[in-house]
Amino acid sequence: MSLSSPTPAPSSSLAVWTDFGGVLTPPVGVTFNEFADRVGVPLWALKESMRLVGEKYGTDSMGAIDIPLIDEAAWSDELEDVLGGTFGVVADLQHFGDRWFAGRPANQAWAAHLETFRARGAFVGLLSNLPPSWDRHRRFMIDDSHFDDIVLSHAVGSRKPERAIFELAAKRAGLEPHQCVLVDDLEKNVVGAIAAGWQAVHFHDADQAARQVSRLLDAAAPAAV
Repeated sequence: MSLSSPTPAPSSSLAVWTDFGGVLTPPVGVTFNEFADRVGVPLWALKESMRLVGEKYGTDSMGAIDIPLIDEAAWSDELEDVLGGTFGVVADLQHFGDRWFAGRPANQAWAAHLETFRARGAFVGLLSNLPPSWDRHRRFMIDDSHFDDIVLSHAVGSRKPERAIFELAAKRAGLEPHQCVLVDDLEKNVVGAIAAGWQAVHFHDADQAARQVSRLLDAAAPAAV
């Protein structure tokens, strides 16, 4: 499978691009709580430190390592400095990704729905904001064989909700923007997709999202001759 060139449009003429974190994994809020307990840091202090480090680089909490502007080790060092210097919290956040993904299961129900979409002729892609050092965890949870193409922020230098990443993903699918649908747990990414001319499903759980995608697949199916 080539991940660098457009793939011929499948029979449904619809590309379903799924997010990873919070969609193919447990909810991000659940993981945040578990991680904060694991490293012994108050959740509010962890989130605020991430926000402040992101702000330093002119982005949100994860932007600095999603593109990436800095590597994970440097980012963890900066988080530790902010936690200690601003909030008086001493913490060890090294190997952040390893500890973030520890014991984190894949959303098998959503993975099964993706296989159903492919069986119906849909192009199924992964479109995720993901630091480079976290991709091995993603592959362990759900490997590349589940997707017709994969677009990751660190590999393309753009991230959701920026328009550029949606334009690239549509091109890679070989379809027009209105023939692409994003399934994402973050409202800002859903809004960004719609602004780029896409359709979008705000993910709350696997069955709810699957029902919405199925209706879009029904609408995109070619008329019987």
